[in-house]
Amino acid sequence: MNELYEMIEKKIKDSGYPGEISGRDVYEDICDQIDDKENGGYLLLSKFEENVTFEYQITVMDEEFNLVSLTIRTPEEEYHVDFDN
Repeated sequence: MNELYEMIEKKIKDSGYPGEISGRDVYEDICDQIDDKENGGYLLLSKFEENVTFEYQITVMDEEFNLVSLTIRTPEEEYHVDFDN
């Protein structure tokens, strides 16, 4: 799992996002939000800090999910991460 967390962190950092980020926290946030969701596509929102929102585009399947993209919005800027590439 550490490789997955590191990949999430790297992609977010590569987007230019300057804040502290934990791949594990992002993954666990997604898992908490999709618990008991039916199969399908979802747009989920989270606040990791006071003025920072994370918008996940996710596809939920029977035993897994696919994080398609993540948009991080700060008061200063917006960062987009495409996980399908």
